[in-house]
Amino acid sequence: MNQYIVDMRKHIGNETLLTVGCGIILEKEGKILLQHRTDEDNWCIPGGMLEIGETFEEAAKRETFEETGLRVSELNLFGIYSGDSCFVEYPNGDKVFSVQVIFLSKKYTGILKQKDIESNEHRFFHKTELPNNLNPRQNPFIMDWVHQKNIPIIS
Repeated sequence: MNQYIVDMRKHIGNETLLTVGCGIILEKEGKILLQHRTDEDNWCIPGGMLEIGETFEEAAKRETFEETGLRVSELNLFGIYSGDSCFVEYPNGDKVFSVQVIFLSKKYTGILKQKDIESNEHRFFHKTELPNNLNPRQNPFIMDWVHQKNIPIIS
């Protein structure tokens, strides 16, 4: 569980939290970078929680670097997602609604790391070869990328 959520629980108990998640759809040669999560056994884009004082871009870049080892530049707003599709109840009972701010980029440097505490593997997938077990909360924006919806998307 994210340390921010753990810290917030100390102050507010088991009330439903509102968080802001920031991620990047990273493209290479028409393929999307996905990471296979260790905690949920599914595939998602790199990203994570906005920390107090960060901009959306800073959070997306930081999380992507932490998870992949890649430094991303030239971010474009892909979409802002909210509502029921962004709700999750974790096995420990935590309930979280999240606003998701998603960026798109084709520019990065560094060496893609394969394994860390949050992921088993990172891989670029063509839109016709996506894995079946996509993260259900990220499926909407991954599918919007597949269908090349006009951006920015507000959902």
